[in-house]
Amino acid sequence: MESSTPSPFENPAAWTGREMSKTADWIYQLSNAEVDDALRVAAAVRSAGTKVTSLERNAVPLGTLANAARQWREVLHRGRGFVLVRGLPVGRMSESEAAAVYWLLGRELGSPVPQNFAGELLTDIRDTGADPDDPSTRLYKTKAEQDFHTDGADIIGLLCLKTSRTGGQSRIVSSVTVYNEVLRRRPDIAPQLFEDFHWHYFEPQMPAPMHFARPICSRRGEALNTAFIPWYIRRAQELPDVPAMTSAQTAAIETMEQTANDASLYLDMEFQPGDVQWLKNAVILHKRTAYQDWDEPERKRHLLRLWLAAPDFEDGDEQLRRGITMDAAR
Repeated sequence: MESSTPSPFENPAAWTGREMSKTADWIYQLSNAEVDDALRVAAAVRSAGTKVTSLERNAVPLGTLANAARQWREVLHRGRGFVLVRGLPVGRMSESEAAAVYWLLGRELGSPVPQNFAGELLTDIRDTGADPDDPSTRLYKTKAEQDFHTDGADIIGLLCLKTSRTGGQSRIVSSVTVYNEVLRRRPDIAPQLFEDFHWHYFEPQMPAPMHFARPICSRRGEALNTAFIPWYIRRAQELPDVPAMTSAQTAAIETMEQTANDASLYLDMEFQPGDVQWLKNAVILHKRTAYQDWDEPERKRHLLRLWLAAPDFEDGDEQLRRGITMDAAR
């Protein structure tokens, strides 16, 4: 449990959607030279025939893309905390080639960590028909809405290969701004966010549900780190050895959700094939709206996700940046 007197945080990661919607500075359009380098890398990995997740960081020189990745990383580390890279030529690559280029770009930003107990480092994001109401279902395997939340690791990446027929919009919000607004609107409950909440975690590879305690908000020097998956916290209440949440804790979670869903604060992104979204987990909450998919299997929505550890990110979390392992949940 962290003892802290909350106060507003002022840094470049404290933006609003209203501000960001007036500019395209957060979109990085790949240049012709960068597209050419992406195609060169794809050809090189095709010739090598190496498994995507076995590719080391310097397996293929990225050329101009390496310089671009350094710029993205600086924005994540010390800037607004997100960037949308547009124009990766996935239509001119096989799916495995696109995955390899994406993987190597991610290796420039951080080290991949497991996203589930199966140890997956590169995860398919698509509807598998799983029941979103089953406690063991990870919502990325469904087409249901995912409300605002964080993931594991320091950097979260998504590569769009195919889009849905309708819906599936990416929506992000600054968790720094959300906290500042909660503090302004409800200063009486804001301190609760720095106290421990019990979290539930369960997936099919596990013999039984587990739970752990951690705060939603934590100070990291002069910065703020936020970890927030409200349905994991609510599901923990179903476990017999978890104490009941107080009314103040319940109000704190609800206020976080309501504030994050304020249309003046969040920013919407319409993914296109070849878009890559990079998010800094400590300062961004993300959401996906529900979607309707295509009937044809070859057209169905398909994204690839990376979780990356970046230990030099001072506002990161030592527990989360290890990804999902039995040890990391303790």
